[in-house]
Amino acid sequence: MSPRSASVNEALRQRSRERLLQATVELVGERGFEATTLGDIAQRAGAARGLVSYYFPGKRQLLQSAVHRLMHLTLQAALEHEPVPCGPDAGRELLARAIDAVLGLAHDHPLLMRTHMAGILMAEGFIQCPEQQRLAHLLHGVVAAYGSPDPDADYPLLRAQLMGSVVPMLLPGAPTSLALMRAELFQRYELPWRLGVPPQERPPGGGADRGPVEPSTVGA
Repeated sequence: MSPRSASVNEALRQRSRERLLQATVELVGERGFEATTLGDIAQRAGAARGLVSYYFPGKRQLLQSAVHRLMHLTLQAALEHEPVPCGPDAGRELLARAIDAVLGLAHDHPLLMRTHMAGILMAEGFIQCPEQQRLAHLLHGVVAAYGSPDPDADYPLLRAQLMGSVVPMLLPGAPTSLALMRAELFQRYELPWRLGVPPQERPPGGGADRGPVEPSTVGA
């Protein structure tokens, strides 16, 4: 039998890594961070325990990469969902979909996202991994499509706005509703409520949906 090519080996390594990331999302979402061990993750992924340490320096780093992968895949699916946005409102529709995707993860996976946010706010900060870079690339593209004259400067502001909206939704015992946080972001970016995937027919408070407006600078 001839040895596997370098490309085949790389594809196998990537699949192993992705199985570990997926297993981490599942287990932390089910049990929480402290109750999930690296051995549990390896077992769920069908991988050797040593493979976890080969790819990731620790459990916090593994979790952050795993959640960034989930966010990247969720955001990508939302942006590519048919019908693909086109025309003068395409940029606003993409931004609305991005907001809905991120807020939806906080709503649907509160334990996982709460643990993820806690890790970021601790000493680790953002970990520069392929998953985080893919997520950043997508959000940067959304900012550019929205009409920002300086996406490099405005992307971090969008990221900060999304993080600032997710945190109130995750407060134990006193969560803020998805609809309220969505309404705040949509007002900031002048997005009609009907764009994206509205959680209810009208914004909280019964306000009317706004019609199309001229796109403003993301960082305004």
